Amino acid sequence: MAHKPSLGKGYVQVYTGTGKGKTTAALGQALRAAGAGLHVFIAQFVKGMHYSELDIMDRLSGLVTLKQYGRDCFIFNDPGEADYRKAREGLEEVGKIIKSGDYQMVILDEINIATYYKLFPMDSLLKIIADKPEDVELILTGRNADPRIIEAADLVTEMQAVKHYYQQGVQARAGIEK
Repeated sequence: MAHKPSLGKGYVQVYTGTGKGKTTAALGQALRAAGAGLHVFIAQFVKGMHYSELDIMDRLSGLVTLKQYGRDCFIFNDPGEADYRKAREGLEEVGKIIKSGDYQMVILDEINIATYYKLFPMDSLLKIIADKPEDVELILTGRNADPRIIEAADLVTEMQAVKHYYQQGVQARAGIEK
């Protein structure tokens, strides 16, 4: 039987706020964990579009798995029934993945956006956090983190927008924002 890497005690981290860098910070944690031989599952909620991080995942195969639980970005419109369905199915699947013992780190990217838009009941996510195995690091990203998520977390970082070139009309660039 192969040696299963151990993280020891796992904590709950939250990256939130209006500033850039929440997903990037979580992906950095995934890269660091993979470098230490830990297995990472990244669940991207609300996202179904292509982002550059998808292109590198094959190279990290065996250590990092990424799955999207969203369609095109609905943030400019109201979420549709398919958005609710994908988010609920994703949350159910992620709950099982967290308990599986296969991953020492699980990242729920943009989960705070999913809760903000009420794509699934907040109590469902809070139960997953409460039932998290002791040795799993759980990272939640997205702006508008609910106060109950912040309360449940061990570490909370708020990215604050001070200045951004979007304000001068610069669109998202491949490899930097997408």
